[in-house]
Amino acid sequence: MAIYNLGSINADMTYRVPHLLAPGETLATSSLTRGLGGKGANMSVAAARAGAQVRHLGAVGDDGRWAIERLTEYGVDTRQIAVLSEATGHAIIMLDAEAENCILIYPGANRALSVERIETGLAEALPEDIFVFQNETNAQREAAELASARGLRVAYAAAPFDADAVTLVLPLLDLLVLNEIEAAQLEKATGQGIDSIPVRDVVVTLGARGCRWINTDSRQTRDFAALPVTPVDTTGAGDTFTGYLLAGLDRGLPMVTSIEMAQRAAAIMVTRQGTADVIPDLKDVTEYRF
Repeated sequence: MAIYNLGSINADMTYRVPHLLAPGETLATSSLTRGLGGKGANMSVAAARAGAQVRHLGAVGDDGRWAIERLTEYGVDTRQIAVLSEATGHAIIMLDAEAENCILIYPGANRALSVERIETGLAEALPEDIFVFQNETNAQREAAELASARGLRVAYAAAPFDADAVTLVLPLLDLLVLNEIEAAQLEKATGQGIDSIPVRDVVVTLGARGCRWINTDSRQTRDFAALPVTPVDTTGAGDTFTGYLLAGLDRGLPMVTSIEMAQRAAAIMVTRQGTADVIPDLKDVTEYRF
């Protein structure tokens, strides 16, 4: 089985700051690092490091060929990543001493994909495969329709959150992953409780309180406690969680086991500074002692 990921690819520029900027404030940074990022790239790396076969559908500019090479090194199938005339997407990340962050994103090539290219990328997909996407590319509804028509399990990570984008694809989803704030925003936008939206499985991450799995078919809810770690950088933790969750499901593991593995991976991730380049592999996750 394989995971097809329609996802963003960014150059992450991370600046260490004493505190997050206030409006009108100018602040000197103590360090700068460049790494591979983007919610899509992070998820692809996480799923690949968790042992899944990952095929990334995305785009970079000519200035982003290094990102394709990096993804390939991490075990991601990059043959369906296009090199376009648009500049590669990038993110400006402020990271403070408390491991909180603030992120400014330039979409670039991530928003310039054609539906035809996405359709070509899904040409070999089979019904037992998984399709995942996030709100950092264009053509989300069209891509979800293509994947659903081929019988794939369709998963959506609802970030960066936009109520209109989520509601547009809700009828096509089998799995929705979002955080507590996003869940509340979705409830407000739809007028429905998160446990009654038309998606079979919903996973709500709760930060330091763990996460919650809701199966809307059975109306059952299960909470998972967070693992004890001291965070250094929370950037990419949610993407790591989602990538590992999908990899577990792709391997045929039950939802509970997949969530527990994803929690371990995300907990390790917040103890490291960086994004895709520091996502833990399966050996790290299984052997780490909390």
